[in-house]
Amino acid sequence: QREGLPPMRIAVNLSARQFAHDGLLADIATALDETGLVPSGLELEITESMVMQNPERAVVTLTRLREMGISVSIDDFGTGYSSLGYLKRFPVDNVKVDRSFIKDLPHDQDDAAITRAVIAMAQSLRMRVIAEGVETREQLNFLHEHGCDECQGYYLSRPLPAGEFALLVRS
Repeated sequence: QREGLPPMRIAVNLSARQFAHDGLLADIATALDETGLVPSGLELEITESMVMQNPERAVVTLTRLREMGISVSIDDFGTGYSSLGYLKRFPVDNVKVDRSFIKDLPHDQDDAAITRAVIAMAQSLRMRVIAEGVETREQLNFLHEHGCDECQGYYLSRPLPAGEFALLVRS
């Protein structure tokens, strides 16, 4: 932000311990205040198993995060044991398709079917879909053709130091 880069979201993984911590919301508010990051610039990533440990409490926490203006993603979607009934109750913005379903696209028909189904289901629930682990043009094309909203992975960029990241965004 200080360098004049366009607004973007920063995704932060939460551990199960952090998500269950009573002071989570206060800690996040403090971090936003101290850094000057606007709430819409923060995306918190949680796993299916984290919200399934205590679904009722998860709904309350996720609702409060949404009220704060923070985006929430279900990370590694499809690898846990969630109930689709609960998924529709969780106020989340994004579903991140686990890389294990992406790595053999478009050749593995089972992975292709699962990925298409997750994209359709999530979008029907008004959630955005992010594919993790995109490493080839073929994978990117498949995901684009089937309406995936965002992709991340080495095909797009390897992790970069801050200065190189700024150059990439500017270009």
